[in-house]
Parts: sequence; C-alpha cells; structure tokens
Amino acid sequence: MKKIVLIQFLALWVYGGNSQVMTPVIEGKFGIEADAQANMFMGVNSPCSDCDDWFYKQVPNGGNSLFVIDTTGAAAILAGYQSNAANRNIPFYRKMGYPSFYQTNGRTLIDAVFVRDYHDYDQTAFTAGSNKNGDSPADWTGETSNMLPKNDILDVFLHLRREGPNYDPSDQLWLFGAVAIEGTNGNRYFDFELYQTDIFYTRSTTGFTGYGPDAGHTAWKFDAAGNVTQVGDMIFAANYNGGLQNIEARIWVDEAELLNTIPANFDWTGTFGGGKTQYGYAGIQPKNGDPFYFGTENAAPTWGGPWWVPRANGGLVQSYATGQFMEFGINLTVLGLDPVSLMGKTPCGIPFSKVMVKTRSSEQFTAELKDFISPFDLFLPPSVDIAADVPIFCGAVGVSNISVTNPYSTSIYNWTTTDGSIAVNNGTSITVDQPGTYKVTQVLENNCPAYAVDSATIVYDPSCAVLNNNKINVTGLLNNGLVNLDWSVTSNKSIKNFTIERSTDGIHYTPAGTVSADTKLTYSAYKATDEVFGVKSSKVYYRIKITGHNGEVQYSKAVEISLSVNALSVKLTPNPVKNAVLINIASNADKDVQVFIYDVTGNLMRSINTHVQKGFSTIKMNDFDTWAKGIYTVKVLSGSDVLVERMLLTK
Repeated sequence: MKKIVLIQFLALWVYGGNSQVMTPVIEGKFGIEADAQANMFMGVNSPCSDCDDWFYKQVPNGGNSLFVIDTTGAAAILAGYQSNAANRNIPFYRKMGYPSFYQTNGRTLIDAVFVRDYHDYDQTAFTAGSNKNGDSPADWTGETSNMLPKNDILDVFLHLRREGPNYDPSDQLWLFGAVAIEGTNGNRYFDFELYQTDIFYTRSTTGFTGYGPDAGHTAWKFDAAGNVTQVGDMIFAANYNGGLQNIEARIWVDEAELLNTIPANFDWTGTFGGGKTQYGYAGIQPKNGDPFYFGTENAAPTWGGPWWVPRANGGLVQSYATGQFMEFGINLTVLGLDPVSLMGKTPCGIPFSKVMVKTRSSEQFTAELKDFISPFDLFLPPSVDIAADVPIFCGAVGVSNISVTNPYSTSIYNWTTTDGSIAVNNGTSITVDQPGTYKVTQVLENNCPAYAVDSATIVYDPSCAVLNNNKINVTGLLNNGLVNLDWSVTSNKSIKNFTIERSTDGIHYTPAGTVSADTKLTYSAYKATDEVFGVKSSKVYYRIKITGHNGEVQYSKAVEISLSVNALSVKLTPNPVKNAVLINIASNADKDVQVFIYDVTGNLMRSINTHVQKGFSTIKMNDFDTWAKGIYTVKVLSGSDVLVERMLLTK
C-alpha cells in the first residue's frame, strides 16, 4: 500500500476572525474531541466506526478505526513509573505505528509522533527575559527551571494525514495536534513551530544551532504572480481559555512581502510579529474565508494513554484532568498550504525538518516564551541500501539476486541498468543474469522526485570458481590516508590465502596485498591496510579474493570508500547502531574537535574532546546497552564548523 507524500512543508495558522468549530467533531476521519482514545466524547450514541485517534480505538464503536501512535513498550514504561518515581520526569517519544504514507480505508497516514516533556523542574525552559516569537533562535537561551502550571508542557501529539487516496485537492491535507499542560484552567497559550532547517537545542550550552539563514528562520518567497517559490518556516499559535479561543497561522517572510505580494493561495491578515530585522511572522488566512481550524479542550477527565500521566507534583494518574488536554485540527488544503496547489502541483512537497512546541506567557504573539520541547523530527524514512548475493560471476555467466536490505513498505523502488540485464523485477529485489551496474531509485510516491539512490555492480571473472559454503563479510574505513579493511569468513580451514584487490571504477581490480589464512579456527577475522595517498580518484573500491587449498576462488562483495576531504566531514558506521559506532572524521587540517551525543529531548548522553589529524580519523564509542532504542543526534564541533548526523540505535 502506498502513501501519499507529503509535505510537511505546510504551514500555519490562522486568525481569530472566521467562525470556527470548537466542539467535538470528526474531520479527516480523525476525532477532534479532546480525547486521546477514539471518539469517546462523541459517545456511543453517535458512533463512528471509521474514525481514528491517538491511542486505542474505542471498543463499543468497533469498525475500521485506527490509532496512530506506536504504543510498543508502554507496559515497561508504566512499570518503571510505578517502581521508581524518579523515572516520572524522564522524557521519551514514540513515532507512528505505521510506516510513513500508509494508505488505508480512504486516508493516508503521513506521520505521527508523541513526545513526553520534563515535568515541573523542567530542563528545557526558556530563560526568563525577552525570548519571543519573531526573534532569531540565535538569541534564545534555555535553562533548567521550575515552571508555572499554565506554562508547563506535559505531553505533545502531532499527526499529518490526507483524507483520501488520490493526492489531489479533493483529498484534503490535515494537521492534527494536541497538548497537555499541567495547568487545568485559565488562559493557556502555545505554539507549534515548523522549521525547514535542522534546528537543534544543546542543553550544555543552553543555545540553539542549525536555524535558518533569514534572521534565524527560513523565509517564504514568491514570484510576481504570488506563487510560492520557496517554502519557509511557519507557526500555529493557539489560545485556550475554557476551550479553544483561536488559532493563528503565520509564515516567516520579509515584511516587504506584505506590501508587494498578493499570495496566490492564501491572503495576509495584516498582522506581523517581527523581530529585530525586516523579517517576521505574518498572519495568513484562506482565500475563500472558510473555517480552517477546529479544536476543543476536555470537558471531563480523559484517558492519558497506556503509559499514564506523571504530574508535576510527582504523582502518577491514569487520566488527564478536566481542562488539561487541548486538541486541534488544521485543514492545510483550505488554508492554501497544500503542496498539491503549491510549487508544481505535486503531492511531493518539501518536508519540514523539525517541529518545536512552546508556551507563551500571554495571548500576545510576541509575549515572553516559557516552556519548550526540544526540536524533534517528524519524518525520516530510511534511505535505500542494496546488496547482491552473488557479486562475481565466476567462470560462467550466472544469476544474482540484488535486494533492498532495508525495504520501506510505502516506498517505490525503480530499477535500471545500462550495461546489464534484469531478468525478474520484484519491486524490492531483482534477479539479474548478466554482469553490469544496477541502480535503484527510491521514491516516496508516484511522480515524486528521487528520495535516495543506491547501486550494485556484478563483475564477470572467467578464471574463478566458487568456494562453496563460505560466508564473507568485509568492511572498509579510511583513516588518515590509510584504508583499514576488516573481514571475516565462516569456513576458514579450507582457505589458503586472501588477496586484497583495489579498483578506482568498481569494475577493473588490481592486487593490493596478500594475507595468509589461519587454518586453526573454523571462523576467523582478518585485518589489512592499504595506503591511498596519491590515488587520483574521488573513490576507491576493495574486494577480497579468497583462494582455497583446492584452487577454487571466491570474491567478497565490494566496499566503496570516499577519498574526498572537505574542511570537515563526518560519517557514522555502522548506522543503524547496536552497541558500538565509529565516528569517522575527514579534515583538511589538524583540528581539536568536540563530539556530543544527544537524545531526542536534547539531553546530552555522552561527550568527548579529542584531536584529529589532517586527513582521516576515527573515534569509537560503545557501551550503548542501557540506552533506549531510537534516534540520537551526533554533533561534531570544531571552531565555527558544526556537523550533525543522526544515529539510529536498534539494540
């Protein structure tokens, strides 16, 4: 099943002018009723058999309803809360329980996330002072601070979906959000801010990095006809007081756009929350004046999910208290922010990179900011990786199966070759019967641009035969001009020696060294190095030729090594990670570097200060056994250079 692509490229909010629905309602086949469990406040007297929600579907209604948040491991989280109260102030997050762009029963689930924040004594709070919307994140500072109940974020929910399977304007695009705040009454104000860049908060420095180029954000840009030529940052600013009062949609622009541009897909409201430059957040509204947001807060206690709700006083309860859970839905199509109607009439919009949720001290958009959840990712499908089971046709033309090693059920994989022959195409794998180079292109939906590309080369060697029942694993790493090769074999006693072969084109190989086999053990691991100074190529390829005592030959899969060195570059291997990761740093000079690893909340998990030489260096980090599986951020700092990589810990 496929899913629609999407965009998170969406955007913002609205003004408080038009009449909006602020009572329980079903929109986009999703319940907006200030309840985390399907359609509870709508009640069994008004059942909906095909309406989704955040958590478990409502049993009395039955039908085809879904819940979007992955609740795997909820029992363990709850048990940890119950056994140790200190665990109750530890953030965590959960992604959607389905692959991105999952399509079923007339809707497309693009992505969803649940994030639990710190409670009471909050480690991601804005420093008291002048931190405001409209300022550059470069000027924001954080701290650890006690938080007023009306500003203290407990939980955040976010879900993006399209109602329908056709990816056109009739299939409306919806953004749903919810926030649970410690305070249960009075005025509460919060923002969902969407960034185009990989913004990041570092607790140890209490500062933000990775923000946009236009006064700390990314600006929207238009052509003379008002069509969007560049999507920028956006924000949904919500105000609650005994219910939803209004949601304002704003986009980051140069203030001159308000005077010189008439947008083709939405209108300006006339509001502008600027910072210290010509840039700021401008309010937008639908062209046709239709309502585009819906929301309410819970009028009675409502279930807090399978992991319950830790409160700021250290208590643990099953339900959100009355007035504590606020939920909303925004119709991005009505608002004019559907990528189907922007930038090329395609459902393949530019995903926003990060989401940040904040609370404000008052209804005023530029009021002082209080609590925040560190910027988090919403959308990270895995990039395609392929491998061939027979990389060498030995002595005769044969058959090889090339497969996607990390297939993503909602992606499309297109295979091509200019010099080979594809006999069978199974989508995520092909069977080939000729030597050649085979390329696969991963797209997230039909008619979308390429998301990721990988290739595999099958080589013909007329002089080799196959050494049966031997599995070979080989890896390579460039370090300061030396390629370190590691390989292992499972039938060691039948091997005479290993020949290291090198190539600059992945097709023609020459010997680069020989290693004798240690036949005392059935299984053994080997190492070798090869100097690449002076190699006139941006890449080098290696394979291991194994010669048996009987004269038979087997080849390993080739490994590709990049030889390019920029000012500073970083690569993690392996990734995903189980218990150890190599942080490979290429530098054009000797440098002091700092390496930090953060969890999804911005908590610093580990750091190291070290020195790297000109060329290539490697830092090994391990002992991740006690860490929760999920996505971590690895940040490498050297002078003004800041490099960020994602590390997926799988256990």
